Amino acid sequence: MRGRMDDRRLLLVHAHPDDESSMTGATMAGYARQGATVVLVTCTRGELGEIVAPDLAGLREVDPDGLGLHREAELAEALTALGTARQHWLGGCGRWRDSGIPATEDPAAFACADLDEAIRAMVGILRTECPQVVVTYDADGGYGHPDHVQANRVTMAALDPAADPRFAPELGVPWRVAKVYWMTLSRRLIQTAVQAGVLSSMEIVPNSLPDEEITAVLDGRAYLDSKVAALRAYRSQVDLQNGIFAMLTQVPEFAMESYLLVRGERGPGSGPYNWEDDLFAGLAGLRVADSG
Repeated sequence: MRGRMDDRRLLLVHAHPDDESSMTGATMAGYARQGATVVLVTCTRGELGEIVAPDLAGLREVDPDGLGLHREAELAEALTALGTARQHWLGGCGRWRDSGIPATEDPAAFACADLDEAIRAMVGILRTECPQVVVTYDADGGYGHPDHVQANRVTMAALDPAADPRFAPELGVPWRVAKVYWMTLSRRLIQTAVQAGVLSSMEIVPNSLPDEEITAVLDGRAYLDSKVAALRAYRSQVDLQNGIFAMLTQVPEFAMESYLLVRGERGPGSGPYNWEDDLFAGLAGLRVADSG
């Protein structure tokens, strides 16, 4: 990631608060620090997440929305650490709830969301923010969480309608996203972490790609402190004293974030696998409207 990028707009779609920090925190911090507009779309408040802090264990006992309300505040603190001020709740705050694993049958759960409504909400955000680059999960949601899968489904289904002037003109001027990436993990880096004892086995991270299939690797090691600070905001979800995050945050490579390009033209890269080091690589004339 290089230079000032005031005309660049990156939009990331995540299912729950804390996902953005653990999976793309260094990317967000890096682009924000360099002047790009970084926008986060969060699909649920994560009401069903596991609570790891003992003093917060009772959040759901008095109020079923207790954890969701707490994670709202954690998200705001994390985004301050990442330098990202722009954030949308898909459909509005609390419109869809965390689906859990396995998915609940609650009709308000994001996994049960009416696709037309969710796609329409995403189209409105895309037309409002006009990102050249969008990042979300792969079709399996990274590790199969129903909300991650749904986030992929809704994001991908909204791209063409967002660019179609015939679709819901009341939602704003059509906008065509130039590049779409799915978050991924380097299989080689996971193997290295296993060999170093940071991870117990490859099975902990079921979906990863060999280096030759990865499109872009952003070296965010300069922003590791920001990523860790964002994770520290999530006391309800992340234990930085014990367990996997405690180990990962001690490894600089935790801020090396990998992506697979699934829409758009690949830009120039380098190294043995021609990796892009900038998600905006190959895009020219970014100040010119790219609406279709």
